[in-house]
This record gives sequence, structure tokens and C-alpha cells, in this order.
Amino acid sequence: MHCWIYKSSKKDEMYLYVREEEYEKLVPEALLTAMGKLEKIMELDLHSDRPLAREDVNQVIDQLLEKGFFLQMPPKLIPEMNDSSDGF
Repeated sequence: MHCWIYKSSKKDEMYLYVREEEYEKLVPEALLTAMGKLEKIMELDLHSDRPLAREDVNQVIDQLLEKGFFLQMPPKLIPEMNDSSDGF
């Protein structure tokens, strides 16, 4: 499945995968507003045997088929390890 990937101008490491280059009709306006200006960073052919770095490729494909888009959120921040009750 061919898709286009855009990055958010408001949130670091937030990406929007869409199944059509004209994504505005697929993505809810509230989400587009929250992401700010989108910059196209690449086009990609997704296949179940081609893994993605941070997402399950099959889940991405399923969401693209079902909704027309997939939102990749930024990775969770590693919790601070300053809690001295750990014994470290």
C-alpha cells in the first residue's frame, strides 16, 4: 500500500500517514489543527514484510484502509530515575 507521511510543526516526532496525497478530506479538522502546518517528508510503499522503526506495519496498513490515516505519536518519555527509594 502506498502512503504519504507528513510531520507536525507543533509536536516533535508526531507523524501523519495518509493513503491519499489529498489528505484533508480523510483527516478530522480538529486533528489537522492540533498538528499545525504539515510538511511532507516522504512517500512509502508499505508491505507486511517491511517493518517500520516504531510502529507495527500491519496496524498502520489496517488504519489506512479503515480510516484513511494513521497518527504516529511521539515516543513516551523515559521516566526520571532520581527516585532514591529504588535503592540505586
